[in-house]
Amino acid sequence: MNDQPQKKGLEPNIRNAVRAVIVRDHAVLMQKKWAQQRGTWYTLPGGGQDVHETLVQALVRECEEEIGATVEIESLLAIADFYKQRDTAYPSVRHLVEFLFGCSLPASYQPASGHHPDKHQIDVVWVPFADILNHEIFPKGLAPHLPGLAQATTPTYLGVID
Repeated sequence: MNDQPQKKGLEPNIRNAVRAVIVRDHAVLMQKKWAQQRGTWYTLPGGGQDVHETLVQALVRECEEEIGATVEIESLLAIADFYKQRDTAYPSVRHLVEFLFGCSLPASYQPASGHHPDKHQIDVVWVPFADILNHEIFPKGLAPHLPGLAQATTPTYLGVID
């Protein structure tokens, strides 16, 4: 992390988020999450970029926290806009610009939660591309794009994903 001071109270209207697309044997690595009111869902590892943090620093930090491993970032695969419903005292929507990076892990990596998993994270699993549409992927609009992103050669703008 950098040594620049954080700006207190700074909450931009648009927030950058980073996601790791890690593919092995026709499957993508995902966080498995569960909440009583929602059930089970899956997300790519990653999260919000902190103030004064680069996208690369954010992705490395998030993966260490969530999947317990340092990723090798290979390339930017896609960018998407996402309007996330926030469960706050006064319900609100946060505009996220999602940066999806192709990443790799050591061959010896076995899926496991890191030292600071997400709030509802219960596991880290490989989800086969052939089965991806049978799982609740969040955001939902990302699921149909995941198999193609693994073969992307240039960054793609996915538009607004729901």
